[in-house]
Amino acid sequence: MSSFDERKKGFEGKFAHDQELQFKAGARRNKLLGLWAAGLMGKSGDDAQAYAKEVIKSDFEEAGDDDVFRKVRGDFDAAGIEQSDHQLRRQMDELLAEAITQIKAEG
Repeated sequence: MSSFDERKKGFEGKFAHDQELQFKAGARRNKLLGLWAAGLMGKSGDDAQAYAKEVIKSDFEEAGDDDVFRKVRGDFDAAGIEQSDHQLRRQMDELLAEAITQIKAEG
C-alpha cells in the first residue's frame, strides 16, 4: 500500500470517528437538555426520563438543532417557563460541551 493510500485510509478513519463522536455527543446533549428542561417544568423520575426521550426523538425531524430547540421552546411556552431563546441556546451549547467531555472520559 502506498503512503498516499495509508494517509487516505487514516483520514477516512478519523472522519468516521469524528462523525460517531458528533452523533453520540448530540444524543447525549439532547438527553441532558431534556432532563434539565424537565426539571424546570417540575418533572422528575420516570416523567423526566420520558421527557428526555421525547427531546432525543425530536432531533430526528430535520438536520441541525432547530428541531430540538423548537420542541423545548414550545414546551417551555406551554408550561409558562421563562427562558429566553438566548438562554436556551446557551444551555444547549453548554450541555453539548459537557456531553463531549463525558463521552471522551468514557472512552
